[in-house]
Amino acid sequence: MNDVSQIIITIGSVQIPIHQSIMVWLVICLFLCIMAVICGKKIEKADPSKPPKGLVYLSEEIYNLCLYVVQGNLREKTKKYIPIFGTLMLGMLLSNLSGLTGFQNPTSNVSFNATLAIMFFLMIQFNGLKKGGLKARFKELCEPFPFLLPLNIIGELALPISLTMRLFGNILAGTIITLLVYTLITNIAPWGYLGLTLTPFIHAYFDIFSGVIQTYIFFTLGTYFLGQQVSEEAE
Repeated sequence: MNDVSQIIITIGSVQIPIHQSIMVWLVICLFLCIMAVICGKKIEKADPSKPPKGLVYLSEEIYNLCLYVVQGNLREKTKKYIPIFGTLMLGMLLSNLSGLTGFQNPTSNVSFNATLAIMFFLMIQFNGLKKGGLKARFKELCEPFPFLLPLNIIGELALPISLTMRLFGNILAGTIITLLVYTLITNIAPWGYLGLTLTPFIHAYFDIFSGVIQTYIFFTLGTYFLGQQVSEEAE
């Protein structure tokens, strides 16, 4: 299956190719849905008078971790947005770590990252208009001086581009560097066996450390700008 770069679904005369990275994302979504149902039932049956353990404890720790990332930016609106952002954070984290399995990371697909970044952009703009209307939003873009309106608009449009390319560049670069190292090790055999001792450290950085950091940065930046529009404490 690792050699399958895409599958093609044929509907009549129309062919729809589905890239490997998207297939991996669909598997991750299915896994999260199944785990959500299982953990939900475990939490319902758990005795609140006893310390949590097993999946209940793991669920609480994951929830607290998601709160740590977004609560400082969303403040009193955290409870409203934690379901969607918590789910997306877990999905992105698993996507970044999926490179350990040998499959292509969904986050190395620029269209995948752009979809998440545009979602943030639309949420920010929608809440900005909802907060005070079109007039107030236009006035906000003219601050501190009206002649800065074009620069402020460019700044707003730069957010989804920045989120997309930062995540795409870091994840794809890690994948390429890891591939180059494996190719080098193969070509310098028999010294390649010695080189294999370095690969765990390479994966620890590019697949684990970098994957976790990029997830944190993506949602920290996104929720920061969203918090400027939805949080009353930010005003």
